[in-house]
Amino acid sequence: MEEYALEVSEAIEAVDPNSVEQGLEEAGQLLESAVHHEGILRGFGERLGIALAIVAGQALIIWLIWVLFKRLSLKIRSDTGNRIKPLTIKKFRILTAKQIVGVIVFSLRILKYLITIFQLFITVPIVFSLFPATEQLASTIFGLFSNPLRTILLDAVKYIPNLITIIIFLLITKYVLRALKFFAKQIDREKLVLPGFYADWAWPTYNILRVLLYAFTIALIYPYLPGSESRVFQGVSVFVGVIFSLGSSSAIGNLVAGLVITYMRPFKIGDRIKIKELTGFVVEKSPFVVRIRNVKNEYITFPNLTVLTSEITNYSTSAEEEALVLHGKITMGYDVPWRKVHEILLNAAAKTPNLDEKLKPFVLQTALDDFYAVYEINVYTKDIEHFQKTYSMLYQNIQDEFSSAGISMYAPHYEVFMEASSRNKEKEAPGAGRPMKGKIDMAPQDE
Repeated sequence: MEEYALEVSEAIEAVDPNSVEQGLEEAGQLLESAVHHEGILRGFGERLGIALAIVAGQALIIWLIWVLFKRLSLKIRSDTGNRIKPLTIKKFRILTAKQIVGVIVFSLRILKYLITIFQLFITVPIVFSLFPATEQLASTIFGLFSNPLRTILLDAVKYIPNLITIIIFLLITKYVLRALKFFAKQIDREKLVLPGFYADWAWPTYNILRVLLYAFTIALIYPYLPGSESRVFQGVSVFVGVIFSLGSSSAIGNLVAGLVITYMRPFKIGDRIKIKELTGFVVEKSPFVVRIRNVKNEYITFPNLTVLTSEITNYSTSAEEEALVLHGKITMGYDVPWRKVHEILLNAAAKTPNLDEKLKPFVLQTALDDFYAVYEINVYTKDIEHFQKTYSMLYQNIQDEFSSAGISMYAPHYEVFMEASSRNKEKEAPGAGRPMKGKIDMAPQDE
């Protein structure tokens, strides 16, 4: 027994303490590695389960949102004509009920997509951040969206003073335009009379002042616009200005001519005028063209530059101020006394309709030629719309009166022909020597 105890003590003394400590340390490391590996596996499973739960929850939320928006769209479509009414301003329909429903449904669709994108934006970084391998990627993706948004928000906050300045300028412009519109209405209705300023100048002047005010406002707010100091912005502005000036020279010319015509006041809507031998009623007077309608119901369009450089005859103005004088000429031989011719012409005028009864017709003798005298009958009318018919009735009455008086109106012409002979004798044309009574030569119609 003593010998066995001695051997054990010798064996224990023979063991190296350093090797035992090293072995225990290695065993502890192996045990810790095993526990850590088991913890990693358990943590990955938990993170994967959380990620799947987040994805499933977001998918369910997106599905519910899409279903909700679909039902809401169907509900809005079914309310067309009931709760949703057309948009009208002073009896002028801007949008129908169907168009309003279309705008609302389109806006809901855009909102649905924006909500879906926002959910995906917050879901992807959260899922990636659960795993150590993709945690850095999640931060990168989140930064790609968050940094521009943060920059935009900061710039928007810094831009608030400029925005307030622009709003103040726009409000001033708005109320100045309201005041100008009020005065234009009063002048147009002749409730406000300015010496030397005609009522039909009110709205053209208002439009001119409105354009000038808009241009002045744009010039004021231009420095406060974001990016106005950028060379790209300035270059685009110059390019647009050059294109506009080169491509609209004739349009600008017609516009300026339209302004000049407006303040010249040669005619107004409804007047009967003649431009370049064409006569009709003015149906449109725009900043660029003038459109007239003739008695054949043909619409003729003149550029304002053409109107400005042409002679304009306004029959309506003549009729409004006094009366328009219609006149026609006839020739009659000297064998018919001039007093008889005057009496016949005045009787024909008295039977013509649409004439002014206050102003009496009169006859002028305008020439005494070799074989006949020239008579001119003049009548007054204010019926501009039917003066072509008045001319026709006057012609008919003249023929009837001469026929009733037993005076023929035929007028043979005398012509001289030279013979092709050496003697060059004059030869009288056939019909020469017949008595010449007279001929009618009425003033031609403008149409």
